[in-house]
Amino acid sequence: MPVQVLLNIFIAYLWMFLQEEMSILNFISGYFVGLFILLCIRRFFKKPFYLFTLAAVGKLFILFIHELNISAMMVMKHVLRPKIDVKPGIFKVETDLEGDLEITLLSLLICLTPGSVVMEVTPDSKALYIHGLNMPESKESVLKSKSVFEKAIKDVTRK
Repeated sequence: MPVQVLLNIFIAYLWMFLQEEMSILNFISGYFVGLFILLCIRRFFKKPFYLFTLAAVGKLFILFIHELNISAMMVMKHVLRPKIDVKPGIFKVETDLEGDLEITLLSLLICLTPGSVVMEVTPDSKALYIHGLNMPESKESVLKSKSVFEKAIKDVTRK
């Protein structure tokens, strides 16, 4: 991916220098010309086209912001409730993600799920132990969030 970005910037500069005047507008148009050229020759690269990876990162970021807002609202609901009625518990969640980066991202994103905190990752990195604030609700929401997060993380890290 870094090679593709550098090649695209090189094409943009080359495009800008070949124009009558050097301006930011010529650089931007050269950048889009470079995107088109790289899109046409992407089969010669070992890695996927970098714009697809950037789109997956953007999707993961939007998912993160969405879950952050939902988490903040749910925690406010629990805190502002006149009578606190929670049933805490610990449960195990299996994952098929691999590598430290993927497991860390999943752990951090699961901590955003309202009332859940990742306590421990198994040594083989195949399961997470999670503390839930309100057991039946927390487990359901974590399992739902886990599937969404895993798909988004795989889109970013594997291609």
